[in-house]
Amino acid sequence: MGLARLAALHGVATTYSPSAGVTVPVPDSTVVAVLAALGVDAATPDAVRAALAAAESAAEERLLPPTVVAWLPLTGPPPVALPPGARVRVELEDGGLLEWHENVPPAAAPESGVAASAERPADGSSAAPGWPELPTGVHRLTVRTTGGRTGGAVLVVAPEAVDQPAERVHGFLVQLYSLLSGRSWGMGDLGDLAALASWAGRALGSGFVQVNPLHAAVPGAPTDPSPYRPSSRRFPDPVHLRVEDVPEYAYVTGQDRFRLDALLEKAAELRASVLEKGALIDRDAVWRLKLRALELVLRVPLGPGRRAEYCAFLAERGRALEDHATWCALAEVHGSDWHAWPVGLRDPRSPETARARGDLMDRVDFHCRLAWLTDEQLAAAAAAARDAGMAVGIVHDLAVGVHPGGADAWAQQDTFAAGMSVGAPPDAFNARGQDWGLPPWRPDALTASGYAPYRGLLRGLLRHAGALRLDHVMGLFRLWWVPVGAEPTEGTYVRYDAEAMLAVLVLEAHRAGAVVIGEDLGTVEPGVREALSRRGVLGTSVLWFERDWAGSGRPLAPEDWREGCVATATTHDLPSTAARLTGEHVALRHRLGLLTRPLDQERTEDSAEVAEWRAGLTRLGLLPEGSHDEEGEIRAVYRFLLRTPARMVGVWLPDAVGDRRPQNLPGTWDQYPNWRLPVADASGRPTTLDELAASPRLHALMEVFRPVSAPRTGTPGARPS
Repeated sequence: MGLARLAALHGVATTYSPSAGVTVPVPDSTVVAVLAALGVDAATPDAVRAALAAAESAAEERLLPPTVVAWLPLTGPPPVALPPGARVRVELEDGGLLEWHENVPPAAAPESGVAASAERPADGSSAAPGWPELPTGVHRLTVRTTGGRTGGAVLVVAPEAVDQPAERVHGFLVQLYSLLSGRSWGMGDLGDLAALASWAGRALGSGFVQVNPLHAAVPGAPTDPSPYRPSSRRFPDPVHLRVEDVPEYAYVTGQDRFRLDALLEKAAELRASVLEKGALIDRDAVWRLKLRALELVLRVPLGPGRRAEYCAFLAERGRALEDHATWCALAEVHGSDWHAWPVGLRDPRSPETARARGDLMDRVDFHCRLAWLTDEQLAAAAAAARDAGMAVGIVHDLAVGVHPGGADAWAQQDTFAAGMSVGAPPDAFNARGQDWGLPPWRPDALTASGYAPYRGLLRGLLRHAGALRLDHVMGLFRLWWVPVGAEPTEGTYVRYDAEAMLAVLVLEAHRAGAVVIGEDLGTVEPGVREALSRRGVLGTSVLWFERDWAGSGRPLAPEDWREGCVATATTHDLPSTAARLTGEHVALRHRLGLLTRPLDQERTEDSAEVAEWRAGLTRLGLLPEGSHDEEGEIRAVYRFLLRTPARMVGVWLPDAVGDRRPQNLPGTWDQYPNWRLPVADASGRPTTLDELAASPRLHALMEVFRPVSAPRTGTPGARPS
């Protein structure tokens, strides 16, 4: 009982429910290991008793929690309960100051420093009793009771909900690396993203382009191609740079120009190998060429204006950028896993690291410059989307975690749980559970810091985003922690302060004027979708998964879909629509030995599901082309999505040209070329952005979206387009 009480105090589950009516106990060894990762000794009964006493004593003595959340408008009870007569002081993030006494109207408080803007409205209805109106932001709250006790906390004040698109919008979903043009260096880049957004917005009336995470990868031999296991989520990867668009490129002269031209020829060969010779996208080969080219380009001195812009970027990104660039420079010397570095360099604040930073200053500056240039091209892509009339713009993707050996895990060691990995528990689809190899954030460290690491992460990602998608958004509420070396079945859930996580998310999205999308596929804890919806976070609804699971099991009628979602036919982890309709996804899994049942049984079940959908689409009048017309059936699928009330409808770009191949096939590693395939047509021939823009098949599909559905008006929290 003592261990269970201690675990509960720290948000660590001692049981979990993989399905309704089933409760599974968590091994005590797991609970002890997870508590240890949170800095709590529970190894012996005496240690448990001591930790319990310390935790309960600290809770009794604490006047305020480390972080307090207030949602605007302030109605009902105050954000935190305080003793009557307590003196409350709020230092605003803009330097302003508010002071009052609890349960005494601000105007009547002695020695009150309440500003005019903080007074209650005349009807007194929009503020919590005793609290003035507060501006949104991250403030400092200090309380002193009449008995002399004091307490301090970070006060996060957020609007009630994040804005959503005011009208139905449609757009493309694409893995950027897979979208090559005639100017790409072997993989899609930020120049291609800007071109796609400009064309799709102007020619097709698209409202957004959603891309994979563009986070900085861990360099290696080979580099892990998955965009969901990055070195850093705080900075983008310069492999996405369009080298020719760097302003200094035009001023490379002499022998460096000859070298640069030779690299351009090699880039053309690399591009041709992917587009014409069937080669896979080779991220490492692309980066080797770009790195050599950028080293030449960055020899060009910055002009006064450009130098001032660079210095402003350095000042704005501060220590986070210095840490990231230092890790990159050290990784070039010592390898990409900081755990194997000399002991002194494993601490980002050590004297040894400071000396190494000085010794490698040129390389540190080089990596800072790369971060700046990538930021500039992200801004250019966002501007291209806005200029094309996109209502939302570029939708960036936030991975659920980072590589344990990467830059973020090195620089923020006090924020990540050592010896733990994020994953998923066993369920009906995977009896062994999952271990994703990503260290989780410590909830105690987040709240103690006022969520500063999370705030900084979001602010960086939202710099040039019209919307942000959060992979595995359920992680704002709880994550499945697996002790390193243990099986995924031996993990447990650890809770986060969802109110605080959501408040920070909504606040930062509000500041950026961005939409928020949560990837909430799979098993979702009761109440999570409702909580996200209350805060304006859109969900993700995939055609094949939207069924009446609690009743008939049949596909949901379009009018029964939720409004607050991005509706799509597929994702990067699922078969393309063409592969689904033709059954080719079953054949692929059979060839790779991934089927768990006989092939005939899989085909029979799959054919029955597709036939059910064909019949439904025909019944709704969405398949005028008739069945067994592949292009017509794909158009019918998207006509169906437009019948739903979904705020956003996403078109998987490979669907537009009949691509059969998934970008990622979960459960495979070297058996399938995950994250390395270019967009291709129905025959498997790679298709460039230029060819996509001229594709009759694509234009026939996009005619389904002309005109888009009529605007909705008067929706609370709607975002003007």
